[in-house]
Amino acid sequence: MLETATPAARSYNQHSGVLTIDIRVIAVGKIKENFYRQALQHYARRLKPYARLEIVELAEGKEEGRGDFALTTLLKEEGDKIVRQLRQDAHCIVLTPEGRKMKTEELAAYLKNLQHSSPRIDLVIGGAAGLAGEIKLKSDLCLSLSDLTFPHRLARVILLEQLYRCFKIIRGEPYHK
Repeated sequence: MLETATPAARSYNQHSGVLTIDIRVIAVGKIKENFYRQALQHYARRLKPYARLEIVELAEGKEEGRGDFALTTLLKEEGDKIVRQLRQDAHCIVLTPEGRKMKTEELAAYLKNLQHSSPRIDLVIGGAAGLAGEIKLKSDLCLSLSDLTFPHRLARVILLEQLYRCFKIIRGEPYHK
């Protein structure tokens, strides 16, 4: 688990005096590749002035057999692990290919509204097999990063980069393109 700050419901950044948000990324699968870990750490550092960030990595389920039953069992196992990590008082956003597509500016506006109404956000990324329907139903928002297909480990990096970009937009700060 990569933890970049201690969790807090609502706090102000000591340096800027700006309201920060508490974000937990709950992801199935361990990051093994060093280049992904480095990219995640890079964006986690960049996010520190804007948000409290915690990344929770859950073990992937064991796929036993083939077919629909094996897939359903795997997704249920991973889904149960995810549900145990979800905070009752957090706004839940699930990343899924069939979710709502937003431009970065739209996502920034969405997050800005959450800073005041629900300062805790749980972002969920499933494993290689996807997510159980139960998790999608528990979410406040199903979000799609793109119509393109990404490895779920790369999706974490893309998510953190987009969060950083959103907070730069919220604060009216320039972002190097």
